Amino acid sequence: MSKGKEKSDKEGEGAGKSKKGGMMKIIIGAVLLLGLGAGGAYGAFAMGMLGGDGHDEPDTPKLVMKGEEDPYPLTGGDKKKDEAPPVYGDGGSKYRTAYYSFEEGFTSNLADSPGLVQVELAVSTRRDGRVLQWVHNHEIAIRSAILTQLAATPEAEVYDVSGKERLAKRLTKAINDVLEENEGYGGVDSVHFRGFIVQ
Repeated sequence: MSKGKEKSDKEGEGAGKSKKGGMMKIIIGAVLLLGLGAGGAYGAFAMGMLGGDGHDEPDTPKLVMKGEEDPYPLTGGDKKKDEAPPVYGDGGSKYRTAYYSFEEGFTSNLADSPGLVQVELAVSTRRDGRVLQWVHNHEIAIRSAILTQLAATPEAEVYDVSGKERLAKRLTKAINDVLEENEGYGGVDSVHFRGFIVQ
């Protein structure tokens, strides 16, 4: 065979390989684009941008910025009308904190002890007034949950700061559990002790 013919045969084989390589790149590119498109669509669906019933987000209590008017203020009679609007500082959280104070205190036995604990409590939230309205509306169920938690508290836990902090977290969870059961949303950020006596 002549050298010219061998050369043209090799060029023909190279051209075939080149066409196959080009086709393979197109197929891989198409698969990648399909994968990216599917991933993007899933991401948009997961974020609520696609599908659903037209609602952007569930109707749950929203965080209220300092200085904003609460769309669901807790009614407090004429006393609230006469108060000056609050003045917020520039630092700290950008959300305002609202409080609800239980009028009556709580008295309970302590776990495995003849001791008694008497506490006066308040709760706080950074969310709109619906949370505090729900606390007020479900106060009887919340009182029961709080008394249950107090009765399960060992006496040693009420004498030190870390024990009281753990108790406050348990009480916060108990209150949010009642709200979630009755309203579908908790929203209480913290429980605060206004008074704490152990006898």
